[in-house]
Amino acid sequence: MSDDYPVDGGCTCRNVRYRMTTRPLFVHCCHCRWCQRETGSAFVLNALIESDRVVVLQGNPVTVDTPSNSGRGQRIVRCPDCQVALWSHYAGAGDLFKFVRVGTLDDPDRLPPDIHIFTLSKQPWVILPAGTPAMPEYYDSKRYWPAESLVRRDAARAAAAERSRRD
Repeated sequence: MSDDYPVDGGCTCRNVRYRMTTRPLFVHCCHCRWCQRETGSAFVLNALIESDRVVVLQGNPVTVDTPSNSGRGQRIVRCPDCQVALWSHYAGAGDLFKFVRVGTLDDPDRLPPDIHIFTLSKQPWVILPAGTPAMPEYYDSKRYWPAESLVRRDAARAAAAERSRRD
């Protein structure tokens, strides 16, 4: 993963443009059936990053509430015109983190997956690369994330908790 940031991305019609100001915390390649259904593909590649590190440069994306396997739902942020999914907010992380769709980056090759998850339901013809962790379901971030990412995640959570106490 390159440390040359920021990086830009956007939707297909170029109505919505965004910028990731720093490298993401971690990149998931999710093979669950829900992601397969939502993307119409074999998996989704999400770059998990603090929400305040993603800046909308142009356009007004819309949020669509969708069901999820957990039953707690997910909010998918899309271009209002071409409907391309740009990122999601999952119930467990709330608005604090974005799961940016790597395929919407101008240079998606920069962010290969750090881990493959929910491989129990991966398509049988998908061959996982050697050397990248692969988990049958989810995983323990403390075991797989770089120390710097864990520090950033904890700092974001602490800042949100402090804001909540003040409000």
